Amino acid sequence: MRLYFLLSLLFNVPLLPAQTPSPWNIWFDRPAANWNEALPVGNGRLGAMVFGGLETERIQLNESSVWTGGDYDFVNPVSKEILPIVRVMLFAGKYEEARKTAQKYMMGKKAIRSRYQTLGDLHIDFGKDHAAQITDYQRYVNFDSAIAGVRYRSGGVNFTREIFSSAPDRALVVRLNVSQPGMLNAAFRLSRPGNLALIQVEGNEITMSEHVDHGNGVRLVTRLKVLAEGGALISQDSLIRIEKANQITLILTAATDYWGDVPETISRDQMEMAAARPYDTLKAVHVGDYQRYFKRVDIHLGASHAARLPVDLRLAGMQKDDTDPQLQALYYQFGRYLLISSSRPGGLPANLQGIWADGLNPPWDADYHININIQMNYWPSEICNLSEMHLPFLQFLDAMRADGRKTARAMYGMKGTVAHFTTDAWHFTEPYGETQWAMWPMGLAWGAQHFWEHYLFTEDSTYLEKLAYPAMKDAALFCSEWLMENPATKQLVSGPSISPENTFKTASGEISTMVMGPTMDHMIIRNLLENTIAASEILQVDTDFRKKLRNILARLAPTKVGSDGRIMEWTEEFEEPEPGHRHISHLFGLHPGNEITQRKNPELMEAARKTIDFRLAHGGGHTGWSRAWIINFFARLHDGESAYQNLLALLRKSTLPNLFDNHPPFQIDGNFGATAGITEMLLQSHAGEIELLPALPTAWNTGYIHGICARGGFEIDLDWEDGALKQVAILSKLGNTCTLRYGDKTATLQTIKGGRYVLNGTLH
Repeated sequence: MRLYFLLSLLFNVPLLPAQTPSPWNIWFDRPAANWNEALPVGNGRLGAMVFGGLETERIQLNESSVWTGGDYDFVNPVSKEILPIVRVMLFAGKYEEARKTAQKYMMGKKAIRSRYQTLGDLHIDFGKDHAAQITDYQRYVNFDSAIAGVRYRSGGVNFTREIFSSAPDRALVVRLNVSQPGMLNAAFRLSRPGNLALIQVEGNEITMSEHVDHGNGVRLVTRLKVLAEGGALISQDSLIRIEKANQITLILTAATDYWGDVPETISRDQMEMAAARPYDTLKAVHVGDYQRYFKRVDIHLGASHAARLPVDLRLAGMQKDDTDPQLQALYYQFGRYLLISSSRPGGLPANLQGIWADGLNPPWDADYHININIQMNYWPSEICNLSEMHLPFLQFLDAMRADGRKTARAMYGMKGTVAHFTTDAWHFTEPYGETQWAMWPMGLAWGAQHFWEHYLFTEDSTYLEKLAYPAMKDAALFCSEWLMENPATKQLVSGPSISPENTFKTASGEISTMVMGPTMDHMIIRNLLENTIAASEILQVDTDFRKKLRNILARLAPTKVGSDGRIMEWTEEFEEPEPGHRHISHLFGLHPGNEITQRKNPELMEAARKTIDFRLAHGGGHTGWSRAWIINFFARLHDGESAYQNLLALLRKSTLPNLFDNHPPFQIDGNFGATAGITEMLLQSHAGEIELLPALPTAWNTGYIHGICARGGFEIDLDWEDGALKQVAILSKLGNTCTLRYGDKTATLQTIKGGRYVLNGTLH
C-alpha cells in the first residue's frame, strides 16, 4: 500500500525542476493557500512569509521589536505578608485553601496587555491577465542560501522572484525577473491590519508609519523602495506602479523606537545603505554572511525517492506510513535555518513564533514563555554549532534581572532575582492569571542553566565573569532565600510552587495545583547551585557564598521514586486528573539537566523510563513541543528506536505543510526541540564524556553528521555504516582533554588547540 501511494504521487506531480539550488530546500507546486503554507525568510530581526501568489503576491512582514505594551510593575502588594500563611496551609495539606489564598493575594493584576504583532504586508499586484496559462510553477525556500523564490512560465515567458532578508544590509530584498525584456508589470503597496498606519508615497518610495495599539506600544516605520530596470514608474496615492520593466528590485527596511532609536532615521539609514548596492552584491553579501553559520553542519540519514516531491506531499506520504529519511534530515536543517533567521547577536531572542507571526493578536501573544518554551528554542544552539545565536537569549535574561530583583524584593521580601512563567519584550517578571501556571518562580533559575551551558561549550572566561556568573549568582541567591525547611522531614523545599501547568487530585477529591516541594523546582535549583559553585571556583570568587550553596545542596529534598516505580512529580503520590499532560516537568533532571544519567544513577534512569511510558500510554506528546521534548528524553535514555518513533509522530501529527511545528496552532519550539533531539540521538556530552551514536535507530542504518559540537570545545564529525560507527573526527577548539565513549569502548585524547584527530569505529 505504501509503495502504491508513493508511485501514484511520483506519476501525478510535476518533478522538481533541474535548476533547484540545492538539496536543502522545501518547495510547493502551487501558491500558499494560507499562512501555514507560506515560506519564511529572516535575518534575526526582519522576517517575511512568502505566499507566492500569481495575480497578487502577499509577503507578510515582521520586525522583532514590534510590540504593544510597556514597562509596568504589577506585584500584588500583600503577597509578601501572605507567603508564610500559604506555606503553613500547604504543609498542613490544605491545598485548595492555599491555592485560593494565593490566587487572591499573590497574583498580580496585569492591566496592560503586551503582545508581538505583524509589521504589515507587502502586496505586489501583477494583474488578472498575468495568471493565465501558468505552467512549471514552483515556490521554494532554500536553506543553503536563505533565499525564497517563485518561478513559473506564463505565455511562453519565464518569471522568477527571489526574496531574502539580509543581516549585513538590514533589509528585505525582493528581485523580480523575466526572460523577455519589457514584460514586467506590477503595482506595489504596503498595508497593516487595522488601517491606522500612515502611508505616504514619494517618487519610488513608500513609507508606512504607526504608533501601534493606539499609542500603547512602539512606534514603527517601514520603507519600501522600488528600483526598476527599464519601463515606466507611476506614483499614485498609496502605491507605485511599474510598466514594461526588465527587472525590478524591491528593498524594504523597518525600525521601531524599542531600542531608543528614532525609527524614521534608522529605517532611512538602512535604506540608503542597501539601495546603494547592486542586487548581485546584496545577494552575494547576504549568502556569504548566512552560509558561515549554516554550512558548519552537514547531515545525511538516508536517501528517499520522495525527495522529488513537493513538501506537502512528502508529509502526506509520511502520514501514509512512509519514513522519508531525507525529509528528516531536511527538517533538522530547517531547525538550524530558523534559528539563524530568527535569533542574531544584538537582537531580541526568538519568541513563541520565532519572528514570524501574523496579525495583531497572535496565539499566546507570541510572547516569551519561560517555563520551557523559550528554553527549548535554544536547545540546539550550542550542540548544532550555532553558539552565536544563543547570545540574544542570554542577553535577554540578563536584561530581566533588574525587574526580577524588584519582584523578589516586593513580592517575597527576598534578595536575588526571580521570574515566573512568562515575560515579554519589556522583561516583566511578576506572576498574573491562574496559579495553575503562574505560581512558579523558577523562570530565571531555569534560564540560568543556559548561561552555564554557553560557557561549557566556549570556556570564555570573560563572558563567565562579566555576564554569566553575575546572573547565575543572582538566581542562586534568590533560591537560597526561597527554600525553607519542611517541618516533617527537615529537608529544604521550594514553595509555594507548581509542576508547570499540571494539576493533582487531593485526598478529599479536590483538583489543586500548589505544593511545598515540586520535583521540578528541586531539579532546577540543584542544577543551578551546582553550576554556580563550579563557576565561582573557576573565577575564584565568593568562597563564603559557595560554602553556603554546598550546605543547601546537602539539605535539598532529593528526587524520589514512587511506589509504582515512577519519578514523583509532587511531594505526595497524588492521583493525576490529566495523566497524559503535555508538560513532563519532573524529568528536567534527565533533559535538559544532567542529574539523571546511566552511570551516575541507573535506578533513576529506569524510573524516568516508566514515567515517560506512563505519560505516553495516557496520550502524552499531543502537542508539537511536548513530542519534541520526548525525543530528547528517549535519546538520553539511549533508546534510539523510541526516539525515532516519536520523531516520526512529530512529523506525522504535529507538523504543518511548511514544516512549521504545530502546537496547535504554530509554535516554533517544537522545530527547535526536534533539531536538538536528533543531535542528542547522535552525540551527547552532558555526563562528563563525549558519547558517540548513543541512540542511533536502525532506520538510520548508514549516514553521517559533520560539525556538531560537544562540551569542552570540540567539533565532531561522525560517520556510520551498517548501524555501527565507522569513523569519528574531532576538532579541538580549546585544547582540552577529550574522553570518547562508543558503547562499552572508551578513548581519552590529550589534545592541542586547533588539533584534528581521527579515530575508527573501535576508537583507535
